[in-house]
Amino acid sequence: MTKLNGKVAVVTGGNSGIGYASAKDLLDNGAQVVITGRNPEAVNRAARELGAEGIVADQSSLSDTDHLVEQVKAKFGKIDILFINAGVVAMAPIEVLTEEQFDDSMNINFKGAFFTLQKFIPILSERASVINLSSINAYSGMPNTAAYAASKAALNSLTRTAAYELAPKKIRVNAVCPGPVKTPIFGKAGLDESAINEFSSAMQNRVPMKRFGESGDIAKLVTFLASDDSSFITGSEYVIDGGVILNPILG
Repeated sequence: MTKLNGKVAVVTGGNSGIGYASAKDLLDNGAQVVITGRNPEAVNRAARELGAEGIVADQSSLSDTDHLVEQVKAKFGKIDILFINAGVVAMAPIEVLTEEQFDDSMNINFKGAFFTLQKFIPILSERASVINLSSINAYSGMPNTAAYAASKAALNSLTRTAAYELAPKKIRVNAVCPGPVKTPIFGKAGLDESAINEFSSAMQNRVPMKRFGESGDIAKLVTFLASDDSSFITGSEYVIDGGVILNPILG
């Protein structure tokens, strides 16, 4: 497929999970792709596997983002697709969530996303597409996700404001809000394997389609929003969750 021929895409957190699958789908549709991540070994390995450009950058670091934009500008001049995907999850009740966990969630998921968008604006081409990775947790009120959910709700608000501000430049901004998806992120959330398995089993029973999403499911929606097929869509939040948000919250 070649619907993205001639387009340049940047995918933050593109070395695993949804970011990796999205980078692959963008490449399969003809785009040139740059992926980022904090772990040099993981970024370099994923870049080799994908045939993408890999740049080590921590989304929570403004200096890293400045350096990322400089490198991308030097190589490509302008970009057409920005998928702000990097994120973390800290799962804990409000009463025990630490300041460090709170700050980490906000610094990567919201502050980092905000300044990634800001710093890339000067090199976004006319009719560029920006896609923010949000979550149904922005709406669901699910226990033990307060900081993560708040960071994603803030990201949705940013999406709407940015869509309005950037419309005169013909730049579109949308958010993708997945439900439960098989990715490594929950393994990094401080849960042990038994807790992850218990959570997964309980959550899967809440999904009307009776399965978790795959990273590739989300990637196809990202590619749609990146392409001219979605040229009249901006400021929207796309829930892609197998219907889980139709059910009462997971207690």
